[in-house]
Amino acid sequence: MRIIGLAIAMAAVIAAPSLAFAAAAPATVSKEARAKGMAEAPALVSGAGSDCQVADARLVGNAVDPKTKAKTTVYEVACTGNEGLLVMKVADQPKADLFTCEEAASAAASGNKGATQCILPANSDPKAGILAYLAKTGVTCTADKMRALGHSSTDVYFEVSCKEGAPGYILQISSPPSFSRPIKAEACIGFDPSSNIHCELTDRATQMSIVDRLVTASGKPCTIKDRGWIGIAPSGKAYYEVACQDGKGYVLEQASNGSFSRSIPCAEADAIAGGCKLTDTRKAKTDQAGLYTQLSKKAGFDCNVSGYAPFNVDLAGKEVVELACSNRPDGGIGIFPVSGGMGQVYDCAHSELKSFRCSLTKPSAAYPRLTADLKTLGKATCTVSSSRVVGLTASGTGYIEVGCADGLPGYMIEYNMATLAPKSLVLCVQAKGISGGCQLPGNNKS
Repeated sequence: MRIIGLAIAMAAVIAAPSLAFAAAAPATVSKEARAKGMAEAPALVSGAGSDCQVADARLVGNAVDPKTKAKTTVYEVACTGNEGLLVMKVADQPKADLFTCEEAASAAASGNKGATQCILPANSDPKAGILAYLAKTGVTCTADKMRALGHSSTDVYFEVSCKEGAPGYILQISSPPSFSRPIKAEACIGFDPSSNIHCELTDRATQMSIVDRLVTASGKPCTIKDRGWIGIAPSGKAYYEVACQDGKGYVLEQASNGSFSRSIPCAEADAIAGGCKLTDTRKAKTDQAGLYTQLSKKAGFDCNVSGYAPFNVDLAGKEVVELACSNRPDGGIGIFPVSGGMGQVYDCAHSELKSFRCSLTKPSAAYPRLTADLKTLGKATCTVSSSRVVGLTASGTGYIEVGCADGLPGYMIEYNMATLAPKSLVLCVQAKGISGGCQLPGNNKS
Protein backbone atom coordinates (compact mmCIF):
# COMPACT_ATOMS: atom_id res chain seq x y z
CA MET A 1 0.00 0.00 0.00
CA ARG A 2 1.36 3.40 -0.94
CA ILE A 3 1.35 5.99 1.85
CA ILE A 4 1.55 9.66 1.04
CA GLY A 5 2.89 12.44 3.23
CA LEU A 6 1.12 15.72 3.75
CA ALA A 7 3.10 18.86 3.07
CA ILE A 8 1.45 21.92 1.63
CA ALA A 9 3.70 24.65 0.30
CA MET A 10 2.26 28.09 -0.28
CA ALA A 11 4.34 29.61 -3.03
CA ALA A 12 3.14 33.16 -2.54
CA VAL A 13 1.56 34.05 0.76
CA ILE A 14 -0.49 37.21 0.49
CA ALA A 15 -0.78 39.34 3.60
CA ALA A 16 -4.18 40.45 4.83
CA PRO A 17 -4.84 44.17 4.32
CA SER A 18 -3.44 46.46 6.96
CA LEU A 19 -4.36 50.12 6.61
CA ALA A 20 -2.98 52.37 9.32
CA PHE A 21 -6.05 54.60 9.34
CA ALA A 22 -8.29 51.56 9.80
CA ALA A 23 -6.54 50.04 12.82
CA ALA A 24 -9.10 51.49 15.20
CA ALA A 25 -12.36 50.40 13.59
CA PRO A 26 -15.39 52.61 14.16
CA ALA A 27 -18.03 51.37 16.58
CA THR A 28 -20.75 51.75 13.99
CA VAL A 29 -20.93 51.88 10.21
CA SER A 30 -21.96 55.24 8.79
CA LYS A 31 -24.68 55.51 6.18
CA GLU A 32 -22.17 57.00 3.76
CA ALA A 33 -19.68 54.13 4.21
CA ARG A 34 -22.42 51.53 3.76
CA ALA A 35 -23.84 53.33 0.70
CA LYS A 36 -20.42 53.47 -0.98
CA GLY A 37 -19.74 49.86 -0.05
CA MET A 38 -23.01 48.57 -1.48
CA ALA A 39 -22.54 50.65 -4.63
CA GLU A 40 -18.92 49.66 -5.37
CA ALA A 41 -18.00 46.37 -3.64
CA PRO A 42 -20.35 43.84 -5.32
CA ALA A 43 -18.81 44.34 -8.75
CA LEU A 44 -15.30 44.01 -7.32
CA VAL A 45 -16.25 40.80 -5.50
CA SER A 46 -17.76 39.30 -8.62
CA GLY A 47 -14.82 40.44 -10.76
CA ALA A 48 -12.43 38.67 -8.39
CA GLY A 49 -14.18 35.36 -9.11
CA SER A 50 -16.15 35.04 -5.88
CA ASP A 51 -19.68 33.61 -5.76
CA CYS A 52 -20.42 35.68 -2.64
CA GLN A 53 -23.97 37.07 -2.64
CA VAL A 54 -23.31 40.45 -1.04
CA ALA A 55 -25.84 41.12 1.73
CA ASP A 56 -24.10 44.10 3.34
CA ALA A 57 -21.00 46.17 2.63
CA ARG A 58 -19.03 49.15 3.82
CA LEU A 59 -16.19 51.28 2.56
CA VAL A 60 -13.30 50.84 5.00
CA GLY A 61 -11.07 53.53 3.56
CA ASN A 62 -8.40 54.59 1.09
CA ALA A 63 -4.62 54.85 1.25
CA VAL A 64 -1.89 55.99 -1.14
CA ASP A 65 1.46 54.21 -1.33
CA PRO A 66 4.10 56.89 -0.69
CA LYS A 67 6.50 55.30 -3.18
CA THR A 68 4.31 54.13 -6.06
CA LYS A 69 1.53 56.68 -5.43
CA ALA A 70 -0.93 53.84 -6.17
CA LYS A 71 -4.28 54.23 -4.46
CA THR A 72 -5.65 51.28 -2.48
CA THR A 73 -9.30 51.03 -1.46
CA VAL A 74 -10.58 48.51 1.07
CA TYR A 75 -14.18 47.35 1.58
CA GLU A 76 -15.81 44.85 3.91
CA VAL A 77 -18.66 42.69 2.65
CA ALA A 78 -21.02 40.23 4.33
CA CYS A 79 -22.07 37.28 2.19
CA THR A 80 -25.37 35.44 2.45
CA GLY A 81 -24.67 32.01 4.00
CA ASN A 82 -20.93 32.38 3.48
CA GLU A 83 -17.77 33.79 5.03
CA GLY A 84 -17.40 37.55 5.21
CA LEU A 85 -14.65 39.18 3.16
CA LEU A 86 -12.30 42.14 3.03
CA VAL A 87 -11.88 43.47 -0.51
CA MET A 88 -8.63 45.27 -1.35
CA LYS A 89 -8.48 47.06 -4.72
CA VAL A 90 -5.22 48.60 -5.89
CA ALA A 91 -5.95 51.19 -8.55
CA ASP A 92 -3.58 49.85 -11.23
CA GLN A 93 -4.49 46.16 -10.69
CA PRO A 94 -7.19 44.48 -12.86
CA LYS A 95 -8.78 42.56 -9.98
CA ALA A 96 -9.31 43.04 -6.29
CA ASP A 97 -7.73 40.76 -3.69
CA LEU A 98 -10.14 39.05 -1.30
CA PHE A 99 -9.44 38.00 2.29
CA THR A 100 -11.64 36.22 4.77
CA CYS A 101 -12.72 37.96 7.96
CA GLU A 102 -11.15 35.08 9.90
CA GLU A 103 -7.78 35.90 8.34
CA ALA A 104 -8.14 39.46 9.60
CA ALA A 105 -9.18 38.29 13.07
CA SER A 106 -6.25 35.85 13.25
CA ALA A 107 -3.83 38.57 12.19
CA ALA A 108 -5.06 40.77 15.05
CA ALA A 109 -4.92 37.87 17.52
CA SER A 110 -1.29 37.23 16.57
CA GLY A 111 -0.32 40.79 17.47
CA ASN A 112 -0.83 42.73 14.22
CA LYS A 113 -2.62 45.73 15.69
CA GLY A 114 -2.81 47.39 12.30
CA ALA A 115 -4.79 44.59 10.68
CA THR A 116 -8.11 45.78 9.27
CA GLN A 117 -11.03 44.11 11.04
CA CYS A 118 -14.53 43.09 9.98
CA ILE A 119 -17.24 44.95 11.92
CA LEU A 120 -20.45 44.43 9.93
CA PRO A 121 -23.09 42.76 12.14
CA ALA A 122 -23.24 39.64 9.92
CA ASN A 123 -19.47 39.23 10.34
CA SER A 124 -19.45 39.52 14.14
CA ASP A 125 -18.22 35.91 14.48
CA PRO A 126 -15.48 35.68 11.80
CA LYS A 127 -15.07 31.92 12.09
CA ALA A 128 -18.78 31.10 11.64
CA GLY A 129 -18.61 31.16 7.85
CA ILE A 130 -15.47 29.00 7.84
CA LEU A 131 -17.14 26.38 10.03
CA ALA A 132 -19.70 25.83 7.30
CA TYR A 133 -16.81 24.66 5.08
CA LEU A 134 -15.53 22.33 7.81
CA ALA A 135 -19.01 20.79 8.06
CA LYS A 136 -18.94 20.08 4.31
CA THR A 137 -15.90 17.80 4.72
CA GLY A 138 -17.86 15.35 6.90
CA VAL A 139 -15.19 15.09 9.61
CA THR A 140 -16.24 14.74 13.24
CA CYS A 141 -15.11 17.95 14.91
CA THR A 142 -16.97 20.36 17.17
CA ALA A 143 -14.77 23.38 16.51
CA ASP A 144 -13.19 25.03 19.53
CA LYS A 145 -10.55 27.44 18.22
CA MET A 146 -9.40 28.53 14.80
CA ARG A 147 -6.48 30.37 13.26
CA ALA A 148 -5.69 31.36 9.69
CA LEU A 149 -2.41 29.92 8.41
CA GLY A 150 -1.93 31.51 5.03
CA HIS A 151 -3.40 32.60 1.77
CA SER A 152 -2.19 31.89 -1.75
CA SER A 153 -3.67 32.87 -5.10
CA THR A 154 -5.78 29.69 -5.11
CA ASP A 155 -6.26 28.48 -1.53
CA VAL A 156 -6.70 29.57 2.08
CA TYR A 157 -5.60 27.43 5.03
CA PHE A 158 -6.93 27.32 8.58
CA GLU A 159 -6.15 25.29 11.65
CA VAL A 160 -9.16 24.10 13.66
CA SER A 161 -9.01 22.53 17.11
CA CYS A 162 -11.86 20.29 18.24
CA LYS A 163 -13.67 20.16 21.57
CA GLU A 164 -13.32 16.36 21.28
CA GLY A 165 -9.54 16.86 21.54
CA ALA A 166 -7.87 14.77 18.87
CA PRO A 167 -7.07 15.03 16.14
CA GLY A 168 -7.43 18.71 15.12
CA TYR A 169 -7.51 19.60 11.44
CA ILE A 170 -5.93 21.70 8.73
CA LEU A 171 -8.78 23.02 6.60
CA GLN A 172 -8.08 23.98 3.00
CA ILE A 173 -10.67 25.97 1.06
CA SER A 174 -10.53 27.86 -2.19
CA SER A 175 -9.52 31.49 -2.55
CA PRO A 176 -11.91 33.20 -2.87
CA PRO A 177 -14.07 30.90 -0.69
CA SER A 178 -16.61 28.83 -2.60
CA PHE A 179 -18.68 25.80 -1.62
CA SER A 180 -18.54 24.59 -5.22
CA ARG A 181 -14.75 24.15 -5.18
CA PRO A 182 -12.68 21.45 -3.43
CA ILE A 183 -12.67 21.51 0.38
CA LYS A 184 -10.24 19.37 2.39
CA ALA A 185 -9.77 18.67 6.08
CA GLU A 186 -6.59 16.77 6.99
CA ALA A 187 -5.76 15.58 10.51
CA CYS A 188 -3.06 17.61 12.26
CA ILE A 189 -0.99 14.49 12.85
CA GLY A 190 -0.19 14.36 9.14
CA PHE A 191 1.71 17.66 9.21
CA ASP A 192 5.29 17.86 10.42
CA PRO A 193 5.63 20.42 13.24
CA SER A 194 8.58 21.98 11.39
CA SER A 195 6.73 22.49 8.09
CA ASN A 196 5.29 25.80 6.97
CA ILE A 197 1.78 24.43 7.56
CA HIS A 198 1.39 22.78 10.96
CA CYS A 199 -0.84 22.74 14.01
CA GLU A 200 -0.33 24.71 17.22
CA LEU A 201 -3.82 24.71 18.73
CA THR A 202 -3.66 20.92 19.25
CA ASP A 203 -0.34 19.64 20.64
CA ARG A 204 1.31 16.47 19.38
CA ALA A 205 0.35 14.39 22.42
CA THR A 206 -3.31 15.32 21.97
CA GLN A 207 -3.10 14.60 18.25
CA MET A 208 -1.80 11.10 18.99
CA SER A 209 -4.57 10.45 21.53
CA ILE A 210 -6.79 9.61 18.56
CA VAL A 211 -5.09 6.20 18.76
CA ASP A 212 -6.76 5.60 22.14
CA ARG A 213 -10.19 6.32 20.65
CA LEU A 214 -9.53 4.06 17.67
CA VAL A 215 -8.41 1.20 19.94
CA THR A 216 -11.59 1.56 21.98
CA ALA A 217 -13.68 1.55 18.80
CA SER A 218 -11.85 -1.56 17.55
CA GLY A 219 -12.90 -3.61 20.58
CA LYS A 220 -9.37 -5.07 20.84
CA PRO A 221 -8.12 -5.80 24.37
CA CYS A 222 -5.04 -3.58 24.36
CA THR A 223 -3.37 -1.74 27.22
CA ILE A 224 -1.47 0.82 25.18
CA LYS A 225 2.31 0.79 25.45
CA ASP A 226 3.18 3.05 22.52
CA ARG A 227 1.55 4.90 19.64
CA GLY A 228 2.80 5.73 16.15
CA TRP A 229 1.75 7.60 13.03
CA ILE A 230 2.12 5.80 9.68
CA GLY A 231 0.54 8.04 7.05
CA ILE A 232 -2.34 8.62 4.68
CA ALA A 233 -3.20 6.51 1.64
CA PRO A 234 -4.32 8.05 -1.68
CA SER A 235 -7.85 6.97 -0.72
CA GLY A 236 -7.79 9.44 2.18
CA LYS A 237 -7.68 6.73 4.85
CA ALA A 238 -5.23 7.37 7.70
CA TYR A 239 -3.11 4.71 9.41
CA TYR A 240 -1.78 4.58 12.97
CA GLU A 241 0.15 1.94 14.87
CA VAL A 242 -0.45 0.86 18.46
CA ALA A 243 1.77 -1.42 20.55
CA CYS A 244 0.14 -3.21 23.48
CA GLN A 245 1.62 -4.19 26.83
CA ASP A 246 0.99 -7.89 26.12
CA GLY A 247 3.32 -7.78 23.10
CA LYS A 248 0.61 -7.57 20.47
CA GLY A 249 0.21 -4.66 18.11
CA TYR A 250 -2.14 -3.35 15.46
CA VAL A 251 -2.34 -1.01 12.52
CA LEU A 252 -5.47 1.08 12.95
CA GLU A 253 -7.24 2.26 9.82
CA GLN A 254 -9.25 5.48 10.07
CA ALA A 255 -11.80 6.50 7.43
CA SER A 256 -11.44 9.90 5.76
CA ASN A 257 -14.23 11.31 7.96
CA GLY A 258 -12.26 10.43 11.10
CA SER A 259 -14.24 7.34 12.14
CA PHE A 260 -12.73 3.93 12.93
CA SER A 261 -12.53 1.65 9.91
CA ARG A 262 -10.68 -1.54 10.93
CA SER A 263 -7.76 -2.94 12.93
CA ILE A 264 -5.05 -5.08 11.34
CA PRO A 265 -2.81 -7.27 13.54
CA CYS A 266 0.85 -6.37 13.09
CA ALA A 267 1.46 -9.93 11.96
CA GLU A 268 -0.71 -9.21 8.92
CA ALA A 269 0.24 -5.59 8.23
CA ASP A 270 3.46 -5.89 6.18
CA ALA A 271 1.75 -4.46 3.09
CA ILE A 272 1.00 -1.18 4.86
CA ALA A 273 4.09 1.04 4.57
CA GLY A 274 6.38 -1.84 5.52
CA GLY A 275 4.37 -2.93 8.54
CA CYS A 276 4.62 -2.28 12.28
CA LYS A 277 7.71 -0.66 13.79
CA LEU A 278 6.72 -0.70 17.46
CA THR A 279 5.95 -4.44 17.71
CA ASP A 280 8.14 -7.52 17.24
CA THR A 281 6.32 -8.82 14.17
CA ARG A 282 8.29 -12.09 14.07
CA LYS A 283 6.94 -13.09 17.45
CA ALA A 284 3.52 -11.70 16.51
CA LYS A 285 3.42 -13.84 13.38
CA THR A 286 4.42 -16.95 15.29
CA ASP A 287 1.75 -16.28 17.92
CA GLN A 288 -0.87 -15.61 15.26
CA ALA A 289 -0.04 -18.82 13.40
CA GLY A 290 -0.46 -20.68 16.68
CA LEU A 291 -3.84 -19.05 17.25
CA TYR A 292 -5.03 -20.00 13.76
CA THR A 293 -3.86 -23.57 14.35
CA GLN A 294 -6.04 -23.75 17.45
CA LEU A 295 -9.04 -22.18 15.71
CA SER A 296 -8.83 -24.40 12.62
CA LYS A 297 -8.55 -27.61 14.66
CA LYS A 298 -11.42 -26.47 16.85
CA ALA A 299 -13.44 -26.09 13.63
CA GLY A 300 -12.57 -29.67 12.63
CA PHE A 301 -9.85 -28.85 10.08
CA ASP A 302 -6.54 -30.45 11.07
CA CYS A 303 -3.99 -27.81 10.07
CA ASN A 304 -0.70 -26.87 11.69
CA VAL A 305 -0.62 -23.35 10.28
CA SER A 306 2.68 -22.51 8.64
CA GLY A 307 1.50 -19.42 6.79
CA TYR A 308 -1.60 -17.30 6.41
CA ALA A 309 -3.01 -14.43 4.40
CA PRO A 310 -6.01 -12.35 5.55
CA PHE A 311 -8.80 -11.33 3.18
CA ASN A 312 -9.81 -7.67 3.34
CA VAL A 313 -13.54 -8.32 3.56
CA ASP A 314 -16.24 -7.08 5.91
CA LEU A 315 -18.08 -10.15 7.13
CA ALA A 316 -20.15 -9.05 10.13
CA GLY A 317 -17.74 -9.52 13.01
CA LYS A 318 -15.72 -12.30 11.40
CA GLU A 319 -12.27 -12.42 9.91
CA VAL A 320 -11.47 -14.43 6.81
CA VAL A 321 -7.97 -15.81 6.39
CA GLU A 322 -6.31 -18.32 4.08
CA LEU A 323 -4.30 -21.01 5.85
CA ALA A 324 -1.28 -22.97 4.64
CA CYS A 325 -0.53 -26.15 6.60
CA SER A 326 2.72 -27.94 7.40
CA ASN A 327 1.02 -31.28 8.10
CA ARG A 328 -1.02 -31.55 4.86
CA PRO A 329 -0.54 -30.47 1.25
CA ASP A 330 -3.86 -28.66 0.91
CA GLY A 331 -4.85 -25.59 2.86
CA GLY A 332 -8.11 -23.87 3.59
CA ILE A 333 -10.05 -20.68 4.11
CA GLY A 334 -10.85 -20.01 7.77
CA ILE A 335 -13.77 -17.85 8.84
CA PHE A 336 -13.40 -17.06 12.53
CA PRO A 337 -15.52 -14.85 14.81
CA VAL A 338 -13.48 -11.87 16.03
CA SER A 339 -15.02 -12.12 19.49
CA GLY A 340 -14.23 -15.85 19.82
CA GLY A 341 -16.39 -18.91 19.40
CA MET A 342 -16.57 -21.67 16.83
CA GLY A 343 -15.41 -20.84 13.33
CA GLN A 344 -15.37 -22.86 10.15
CA VAL A 345 -12.79 -23.78 7.51
CA TYR A 346 -13.44 -24.53 3.83
CA ASP A 347 -10.73 -26.65 2.21
CA CYS A 348 -9.14 -25.21 -0.90
CA ALA A 349 -10.85 -27.79 -3.12
CA HIS A 350 -14.25 -26.27 -2.39
CA SER A 351 -13.64 -22.76 -0.96
CA GLU A 352 -14.17 -21.00 -4.27
CA LEU A 353 -17.80 -22.11 -4.18
CA LYS A 354 -17.97 -19.78 -1.17
CA SER A 355 -16.24 -17.01 -3.18
CA PHE A 356 -12.78 -17.43 -1.58
CA ARG A 357 -9.92 -18.64 -3.78
CA CYS A 358 -6.75 -20.09 -2.28
CA SER A 359 -3.39 -18.71 -3.40
CA LEU A 360 -1.00 -20.21 -0.82
CA THR A 361 -1.91 -23.77 -1.86
CA LYS A 362 -1.17 -25.16 -5.33
CA PRO A 363 -4.38 -26.25 -7.15
CA SER A 364 -3.04 -29.79 -7.51
CA ALA A 365 -2.95 -30.18 -3.72
CA ALA A 366 -6.75 -30.07 -3.70
CA TYR A 367 -7.27 -32.76 -6.37
CA PRO A 368 -7.30 -35.72 -3.92
CA ARG A 369 -10.29 -34.13 -2.13
CA LEU A 370 -12.18 -33.94 -5.43
CA THR A 371 -11.19 -37.51 -6.29
CA ALA A 372 -12.70 -38.52 -2.96
CA ASP A 373 -15.93 -36.66 -3.87
CA LEU A 374 -16.19 -38.73 -7.05
CA LYS A 375 -15.74 -41.96 -5.09
CA THR A 376 -18.48 -40.84 -2.70
CA LEU A 377 -20.76 -40.60 -5.73
CA GLY A 378 -19.75 -44.05 -7.05
CA LYS A 379 -17.08 -43.05 -9.58
CA ALA A 380 -13.80 -44.64 -8.53
CA THR A 381 -12.11 -44.75 -11.95
CA CYS A 382 -11.33 -41.02 -12.25
CA THR A 383 -8.27 -39.56 -10.57
CA VAL A 384 -8.78 -35.81 -10.76
CA SER A 385 -5.99 -34.00 -12.63
CA SER A 386 -7.66 -30.62 -13.22
CA SER A 387 -10.59 -28.65 -11.89
CA ARG A 388 -12.62 -25.52 -12.52
CA VAL A 389 -15.21 -23.89 -10.27
CA VAL A 390 -18.24 -23.31 -12.49
CA GLY A 391 -20.24 -21.38 -9.90
CA LEU A 392 -23.80 -21.29 -8.64
CA THR A 393 -27.05 -21.71 -10.49
CA ALA A 394 -30.01 -19.41 -9.97
CA SER A 395 -31.44 -22.00 -7.58
CA GLY A 396 -28.28 -21.90 -5.45
CA THR A 397 -26.69 -25.19 -6.51
CA GLY A 398 -22.89 -25.25 -6.79
CA TYR A 399 -20.88 -26.98 -9.53
CA ILE A 400 -17.22 -27.88 -9.97
CA GLU A 401 -15.92 -29.33 -13.23
CA VAL A 402 -13.18 -31.96 -12.96
CA GLY A 403 -10.89 -33.58 -15.51
CA CYS A 404 -9.53 -37.14 -15.21
CA ALA A 405 -5.90 -38.29 -15.41
CA ASP A 406 -6.82 -41.06 -17.88
CA GLY A 407 -7.77 -38.45 -20.51
CA LEU A 408 -11.39 -39.53 -20.73
CA PRO A 409 -14.14 -36.88 -20.43
CA GLY A 410 -14.73 -35.80 -16.85
CA TYR A 411 -17.66 -34.62 -14.84
CA MET A 412 -19.63 -31.77 -13.36
CA ILE A 413 -19.98 -32.36 -9.61
CA GLU A 414 -23.07 -30.86 -7.99
CA TYR A 415 -22.70 -29.68 -4.36
CA ASN A 416 -25.01 -28.96 -1.48
CA MET A 417 -24.03 -25.35 -0.70
CA ALA A 418 -24.98 -25.58 2.98
CA THR A 419 -22.49 -28.38 3.67
CA LEU A 420 -20.38 -28.43 0.46
CA ALA A 421 -21.04 -32.16 0.35
CA PRO A 422 -21.13 -33.74 -3.15
CA LYS A 423 -24.71 -34.29 -4.26
CA SER A 424 -24.71 -35.71 -7.81
CA LEU A 425 -22.67 -36.15 -10.99
CA VAL A 426 -23.24 -35.09 -14.57
CA LEU A 427 -21.11 -36.48 -17.40
CA CYS A 428 -19.44 -33.71 -19.37
CA VAL A 429 -21.04 -34.97 -22.56
CA GLN A 430 -24.42 -34.31 -20.93
CA ALA A 431 -23.56 -31.05 -19.18
CA LYS A 432 -24.08 -28.47 -21.93
CA GLY A 433 -27.05 -27.01 -20.08
CA ILE A 434 -24.91 -26.14 -17.04
CA SER A 435 -23.32 -22.74 -17.63
CA GLY A 436 -22.29 -23.62 -21.19
CA GLY A 437 -20.96 -27.06 -20.32
CA CYS A 438 -17.50 -28.42 -19.59
CA GLN A 439 -14.51 -26.36 -20.71
CA LEU A 440 -11.39 -28.08 -19.36
CA PRO A 441 -9.08 -29.63 -21.99
CA GLY A 442 -10.24 -33.17 -22.69
CA ASN A 443 -13.71 -32.56 -21.27
CA ASN A 444 -15.25 -30.80 -24.24
CA LYS A 445 -14.80 -33.64 -26.72
CA SER A 446 -17.81 -34.63 -28.77
